[in-house]
Amino acid sequence: MLQPRSFQRIFATLLFLAMCAGIVSAREKKSKEDAGLGFTAEVTASTAELTEAVQDVINNGIIQGSKEYDKDPYVTGANSAESSPLFPKWTGPGDVYFKVRTDVIAPRNFVDSGDQGTLAVRYIVQPKDATRSILRIDAVYVENERHTVHPSNGTVETSEFHDIQDRVDAIQLKKKQAIEGEKNRQQEIARRALEQRQQMDADNLAASTSTQQGLEEKVHSLRQQLERVVKGPGVQLKTAPYRTAANLKILPPGTQVVIVVVTPYWLGIETEDGLHGWIHHDQLEILP
Repeated sequence: MLQPRSFQRIFATLLFLAMCAGIVSAREKKSKEDAGLGFTAEVTASTAELTEAVQDVINNGIIQGSKEYDKDPYVTGANSAESSPLFPKWTGPGDVYFKVRTDVIAPRNFVDSGDQGTLAVRYIVQPKDATRSILRIDAVYVENERHTVHPSNGTVETSEFHDIQDRVDAIQLKKKQAIEGEKNRQQEIARRALEQRQQMDADNLAASTSTQQGLEEKVHSLRQQLERVVKGPGVQLKTAPYRTAANLKILPPGTQVVIVVVTPYWLGIETEDGLHGWIHHDQLEILP
């Protein structure tokens, strides 16, 4: 005959197992209720940047967030596609892309998945503004024989999104590095031009000390080399050697300026009142 304490222990064990089963059942129910909802996120990237990242992902041959037979961390053998009958026709805004893997067997993270079928992922890229875009990702698995549809529990969508986000970050970093590289190149050009001007000044000064006539000739030559006149109808003085740089001041036609930095297309100048800035070389002419 069971002792009271033994009976209490058995009852407590059965109660604990029942509670665990209830928790698991609730979790499975919640997972099934949330399945097939897809994934939507705002991405800090232009539409062009996001599209480039999505195209990289649809052509990488894999589908993240699922696997066959527990042997690989992802599904391989996927191909990009222009459309898929597993999704209804998209009539909303944005561009649509697809990645499909046929004859996949019971892929993970699709509700009650089984047998052999097709796994498809749809990506929708929508513009929001100049620096932000919307990305929607949906995944579905459909059996070949019974045509049973198995919705994703969201793992495929979020995993694919993380892959896309990593590629967006890489694209933006590459662009930033290119801008920095061009900036450094322009600074190097300006530095060399300044050194050349300084050397030219030194050479001209040494040569001009021979005679008064030679000095006057050198002064005139230097003025033609270092001084320019603003062409009509006038020009905007820029803060940097770029057409999109901020404007400092409008210089009227006939304004005389002194060149202090020479680059292939832009001249760093100083005005008579001591203001420094940049003017494109074709907006200036040599002194008469």
